[in-house]
Amino acid sequence: MRVTRVGARLTPSLYNGRVSSIPLIELENVTVQRGPRVALDGVTLSIGQGEHVAILGPNGSGKSTLMKLISRDLYPRLKPEPWSLRILGSERWDLFDLRSRLGLVSNDWMQMCTRNYSGLEIVLSGFFGSVGIWPYHAVTPEMEATAREAMETLDIAHLADRSTDHMSSGEARRFLIARSLVHAPQALMLDEPTTSLDLRATRELRETLSKLARRGIGIIMVTHHLPDIIPEMERVVTIRHGRIACDGAKRDVLQADVLGELFDTPVEVLERGGYYHVL
Repeated sequence: MRVTRVGARLTPSLYNGRVSSIPLIELENVTVQRGPRVALDGVTLSIGQGEHVAILGPNGSGKSTLMKLISRDLYPRLKPEPWSLRILGSERWDLFDLRSRLGLVSNDWMQMCTRNYSGLEIVLSGFFGSVGIWPYHAVTPEMEATAREAMETLDIAHLADRSTDHMSSGEARRFLIARSLVHAPQALMLDEPTTSLDLRATRELRETLSKLARRGIGIIMVTHHLPDIIPEMERVVTIRHGRIACDGAKRDVLQADVLGELFDTPVEVLERGGYYHVL
């Protein structure tokens, strides 16, 4: 079974007070090579502003490579065939500006930010693109107010003075999300967000993401765990061997035959309360 998104209808969103139909992300025929291996092979994908999209696939399928490509940690391979990569309609971006528009939450950043800095310092460091606050950083009262508002939104304000290396994984993950929120990004990009979290922290993180999605922040999530796909995500893209396998409505993609082919194993799928589970 193959599900495709015919016509790539984009969800308009508010941008600078106006409704914009410019896609958040547009890839056309993009290939990425990591060493001798082709990690992404001729990928074409469009994600609209305000969309909540899950990118699903087995380990090694190219999901994380796709996220690193969008965040400019990796670049496409030059090739004779026409290809393009645009974010908000532009092919060229200052990295600091780009990463303030697209808040990145990854396990790499988790490792960098979990150290002897307070939660407040980690959130404030989002203004400077650093890890922690340094003596030459000029933190304004407006910055601190914004940081504290982000922490209030994620219910972690009471942990502002605690060192992140003394927090649970779930608490530290929410501080990393708060760090991304200080620039009021148009979307959050999350790479395997529930890795290392226990059951309670996983539930709390999913509730946090649902809250942000309802506030209008786009959520783009890479995962291989179906229950990570929050109810607000109505579109699922699957990747297999570096290529887009399926792209469509969640109810159509999250079917036993589609997932069985994707993960190369027989599965049963159960939907309960807007969440999907594999049996």
